[in-house]
Amino acid sequence: MASVRRSSSLTKFNVRTRTGIITPRQIFERKMSKHPPFEDVEASRPDFDVDFKHVVTKVPLPGFKPGGGLNNNLPYAKDFEANVGKFITFSAEERKPADIYKLLISSATPRCISFNSTLDENGIGNLAPMSYFNVVSHDPPTIMISVQAGKKHSDGLKDTNHNIKTTKEFAVSIISEPFLEASNYTAIDAPSDIDEWKLSGLTKRKSETIKPPHVAESPVSMECELMHWYDIIGASGETSNTVILGRVKKFHIKEFVLDPADPMKVLVEKLRPMSRLGGISYGRTTQTMEVPRPVWEKVKDTPEVQAALAAEEKWA
Repeated sequence: MASVRRSSSLTKFNVRTRTGIITPRQIFERKMSKHPPFEDVEASRPDFDVDFKHVVTKVPLPGFKPGGGLNNNLPYAKDFEANVGKFITFSAEERKPADIYKLLISSATPRCISFNSTLDENGIGNLAPMSYFNVVSHDPPTIMISVQAGKKHSDGLKDTNHNIKTTKEFAVSIISEPFLEASNYTAIDAPSDIDEWKLSGLTKRKSETIKPPHVAESPVSMECELMHWYDIIGASGETSNTVILGRVKKFHIKEFVLDPADPMKVLVEKLRPMSRLGGISYGRTTQTMEVPRPVWEKVKDTPEVQAALAAEEKWA
């Protein structure tokens, strides 16, 4: 049974539960939220499966032929059929930016996560994760991050993009399972003078070509210099996001994640990368499959390719 404790700074009672003290404001927020308290939901879930082994399976349809289309052998394939189900169609301008954000981050999944280390003009460090992140070129090696606008600085930027714009350099580390929670804690909306490194409990490792350190616990880190900066203007007429291209100057790879048979290949089962899904959900890479690309010169004259090219186009 819950007990109550009178607070000297509140005119109403605090409530003591098995998970701690809940203030009247927290009680109000819980009542107003359409979601149950996260700690209750989390407590009902199974423990993280540390014994799960990475598995490489066959593809869903090993005997696929050109022109084969949807794999109807899968039990859930019917939902994906071209003429089954109803499409909800709308223009982006018809919805609020917050709704479009929710739609995009829950549909464009899974997304890689960059763990960005930067320094401001005074040498104060910042550490923050970004899931608007990907590789855009290998020659020269170039990565992209996109950072939302913020109100921390007079230029309308968050710490990460403000620092990169000012110093023209940053480090990117890949986030793995053993420090998921630590990396997530650096996403806190703390003032600029708060040290996210200390909040995370992670370790700095000195970079060689740039001043910002990288995360020592990460098996893969990259030292980057600013190559290109592009502001995206939102519906308000102000910058909503900044797309940053960084040229990778130096790689730092822990030996244990490299394939002994191919020292330039990182093994996903060793890296254990985390990915972002919709909302506050993350994903593990626990099952993979290999799908060889077709080579035109080898298949162009086969009956299957010729038949596929001769068939009528499909329209829903």
